[in-house]
Amino acid sequence: MLTPTLQTARLILRPLSLADAPAIQRGFNNWNVIRNLAAVVPWPYPPDGAETFVRLQLDRIAAGEELYQWVLALRDGDGEAIGNIHFRPRMESTKGHRGFWLAEPYWNRGLMSEAVAAVNDFAFGPLGLDQFTVCNVASNIASRRVKQKTGAEFVGFIEVAHHNGETRSEQWIVRRETWLQRQEKQRAPA
Repeated sequence: MLTPTLQTARLILRPLSLADAPAIQRGFNNWNVIRNLAAVVPWPYPPDGAETFVRLQLDRIAAGEELYQWVLALRDGDGEAIGNIHFRPRMESTKGHRGFWLAEPYWNRGLMSEAVAAVNDFAFGPLGLDQFTVCNVASNIASRRVKQKTGAEFVGFIEVAHHNGETRSEQWIVRRETWLQRQEKQRAPA
C-alpha cells in the first residue's frame, strides 16, 4: 500500500517527495530538534542531509519496503513541509514503529498530537494492526505528552543512544482496542 494522504482539522499529511528536501533541511537542521533523536541521525547535520534522507526513504519505498513517510503541511499554509512522521508497521524491533519531528516554530500547538491521531487511525483502520510500539528519549516531555494524549500506554525503558547524551528511552504501546475506545468517547455527545 502506498502512503496515503491524510487530513486533520489543521494539517495535510502527504507522502514524502524529493521536493520536500529544502524545507526539511531548514526545519530539521536545528539542535533543539536533533538533540532528542537517536544518535544515528548525523550531527552536525550535513548541508545535503535532507536530500540524502529523502532519496534513501524514497528508494526504500520503491524497493517495496513497508514504510510510510508523511510530511506535515498546514492546511491553510503554502504546502511547505513543517515536520515528518514515519511508520513501519511490521518492524521487528523494540525501538518503535513510528517516529516524528516538527519544526520548532510549530511546537506547543497540538499539531503533532493531531498528526499522530491521523496515523493511528490509519494503523488501526486500513492497516488493521492490533498494536505497535513507540519510543522517546526519557527527558523529552513534549514527545511523552503526545503519546499520553494519543492513548499510548507506558511499558518500560529501553537503551538507545541519543544526541543529548541520554541512553534511557521510554517505550510505549499503542493498542487498537484502547485507541478505538478513546475515539468513541471523543465522538460521544457530552
